[in-house]
Order: sequence, then structure tokens, then C-alpha cells
Amino acid sequence: MKRFVEGTDRSQSVLFPEHLDDYVAEDNIVRIVEAFIEALDLKGLGFAGAEPARTGRPSYHPAVLLGIYIYGYLNRIQSSRRLEREAQRNVELMWLTGRLSPDFKTIADFRKDNGPAICKVCRQFVQVCRRLDVFSDSSVAIDGSKFKAVNNRDRNFTNNKLEARLEQLDESIKRYMEELDRADRDPALVPATRVVRIKEKIAGLKEQIESMGELDKQLKQAPDQQISLTDPDSRSMSTSGRGTATVGYNVQSAVDTKHHLIVAHEVTNIGNDRAQLASMAKQANEVLGKKHLEVYADRGYYSAPEILACEESGMVPLVPKPLTSGNRAKGLFDKRDFRYLPESDEFQCPAGERAIRRFSTVEKGLLFYKYWSSSCPNCPIKSQCTTGTNRRIARWEHEDALDRMSKRLAERGDVARIRRQTVEHPFGTLKAWMGATHFLTRTLPRVKTEMSLHVLAYNLKRMVNIMGHHGLKAALMGA
Repeated sequence: MKRFVEGTDRSQSVLFPEHLDDYVAEDNIVRIVEAFIEALDLKGLGFAGAEPARTGRPSYHPAVLLGIYIYGYLNRIQSSRRLEREAQRNVELMWLTGRLSPDFKTIADFRKDNGPAICKVCRQFVQVCRRLDVFSDSSVAIDGSKFKAVNNRDRNFTNNKLEARLEQLDESIKRYMEELDRADRDPALVPATRVVRIKEKIAGLKEQIESMGELDKQLKQAPDQQISLTDPDSRSMSTSGRGTATVGYNVQSAVDTKHHLIVAHEVTNIGNDRAQLASMAKQANEVLGKKHLEVYADRGYYSAPEILACEESGMVPLVPKPLTSGNRAKGLFDKRDFRYLPESDEFQCPAGERAIRRFSTVEKGLLFYKYWSSSCPNCPIKSQCTTGTNRRIARWEHEDALDRMSKRLAERGDVARIRRQTVEHPFGTLKAWMGATHFLTRTLPRVKTEMSLHVLAYNLKRMVNIMGHHGLKAALMGA
């Protein structure tokens, strides 16, 4: 074929073959993976097999298997079977492993047996980023997202799901019994073969009802009244779509606002974010080591004790308050219409009257003070304020922390925008890399390991974009 670019003849012998190193470009990310692994103290991180055994068959060095996994997650190859095939045919992976090709069972067992050490590797790379001074801004954005587990929704049960399933089974048995009664009245209406199949289906449905009884016993013993049969640690969690839910895990992340690197992450099976703010902020602050770290989060994280814990740790929380006032929904004045006067420890109501402190009470472990005015019964605008005798206002003992945060939010109009453009994009990227199935492993410890590999791959790619291939490689090699 003339006038076309011609390839090499497959049967042509090469007198001086090229080195394997010639097939891997200098700016290939696999060279950064090698530099990063060589800089790690694998024994100190807790990898099994870092010291060879004196007897028995030689094993693969942990650096080889760790390199396979990091390369795989960088290239969206998470399956151990696919990694086995890539090690046999992928030139870049051959270069990284020295043409070693472990079988899929060895690759899978490495991830299973070295979960805590792999999580430490992820944190180690974040420490490298800190030493390179990329975390110059003293602010992070925190958010959570639901990731699917290896557990179908039909294999997850709650009390409501179990009751609905039992009703479906009872209705099916009732329908089949009516068909058998019809066959008894007139055998010509229902074929004999159909009668046999109906009896088999009824027997199968009764077996399912018995199994549901066993599940009901397990549900009553479960702390959160929920069980998953495939992945026992996964939980049914509501998502942003109305009336929808997914069986999976709630992944928390803290992302720095300058370079959008994931500073800290955590995997939980708690369906809401209410109690995650302080723990995630403290993890991020330990990594960054900043004073007065600003912490952005959405309304789902608004919790008075969590906000107070952030302030007491020296951080500056910025979390908007949910607008869930019952009085506001009824068209009445809500708490924002009452101005607190700290000098006299009183509230000034919309009518200009003073509500004084009357007594204290403990609600859900928190100490609240109750205020109301004696002028409420004769107030001309009482119909806009309350339907009771007096309008009572509650104030938490540490509500001054919430007031300070509310003032900060009022002075800044960019909080929601910064949070959204910082922390939501990494979640979208990670889910795109994972594909439709998301996690491939089961149980919380293994899912944490898998998530750490995803976060490590994400941070590696971000650092390449920030510093370039040669800059990051030189930094990792200590140049």
C-alpha cells in the first residue's frame, strides 16, 4: 500500500532489540508511581512481607503489588483479574513490575491483607503534598456522598421493607389459591400442568415467608433495625432524588480550596452528615497544621455540638442553618425575628417587648434556657407570633458560637459557591472512574482500603497537573 504510513513487518528479525525502558516516555505517570513507592518505608507502614521469609517459596515484594494497584486505579482498572491480564500485556506495567505477572488471587489477597497499610500510603502522599507547600490556603470544604455497595436493594431489609414483602407474598398466595379453587370447581378451566406449577409456586412462596420470619428475628437484634445480606456493613441511604435510596456507604471528604486536593477522607455507613463535621475538620487540621482553619460545609452538617467542637479546636466553621422552623411554615414569626440582648440576657420581640429568662431544661443532652414575656396575652400582634398563651424562645447555653458563625456567614456571600466548586467535583470524578458499580469489595474495612486507593490516584493526578511530571518526580526523588 503506497502513500500510507507503514508498520513493521511482524516476521522481520531485529538484530539489536530496544530496551523496555525505551517504550515508556519520560513524562509517563508510571515513572512517578515508581518514584513515590521507592520513597516509602513499606516495613514501617506495616506491609506484610516487606522482610523476606528465611524458608519457603519466595514471595512478591510489596512494592511490586502496591505498584500494580496504584497503576490500576490511576487507569480505572480496579479488578484483580483485569490487573492480572494487564501485567501480562501492558508495556507500562511490565516496566513497573520488571515483567513480573502475579496471578489475580495474589493481587486480590494483597489488597485484602494490607488494608491499614494501604490507607497509610494514601495519608503519606498527602504529607508529601504538605512538605511541598501546596496547602498554603487555610481553608477546606467538607461534604459527603453516597457510593453504591456490592449489595442489591432487594438484598437489604428494614422493618417497612419486610412488611411490604410479606404483604406481596400473601397476595400472591391468595391469587394462586383462588386459581386452585377454580380448578376444583371445574377442572376444564385450568389445565392439569398449570395446577402442578401453581402448587409448586405456592410451596416456594411459603418457603420465602419462613425465611422472612428468620430475617425478622435478625432485624430485631440489629442495632439500627436494618440488615444487608450480601455486604453486611452496607446500609440503605436516602439520596438527593426524592423518594430514592441506594444501598451503600457514605463517603466523607475534606478538600482544600486552592488546589482541590483531598486532604482527608472517611468511609461510614451512617446515612446522614449531621455528626461528621468536627471529626472531618480535625482530620484535615491535623494534616494541614493551620491556625484558624476555615471549614466550609452545607446545611446537612449543621449541628450545634459539632460547630462548638470546631470552634473549641481553633477552627472557623462556616455552615448555613437549615430553614426548618415550624412557626415559619405556619406563617408566624420565627426565632430570627427575636433579637437577643447579651447585656441583659433577654430577647426583644417584634412588638418591642422584653422576654426574660424563666427556667432551664435539658433536651437531648443539651442545656437550654427558656424565655418569654408577660405581655404576650395582651399583645396586639399575638396572632402573628403564637397560638399559645405565651411565645417561648429557647436558647442553647453555647448559642453565642452559633451567633458568631451566623454573623460570619452574613458578612460573606461566597461561602456556598466556594464549597460547591471545591468539594463536589472530586466526588463526580471519583464516581466516573469507578463506573456504575462503584465499590467492588465488601465490608467496611475493605471498602475503606478501596476508597484510599481511589483517593491516592486522584491526588496523584492532581499533583501532576499542578507541578508537572518532571517537577513532581524530582520532588519525590528528593531532588
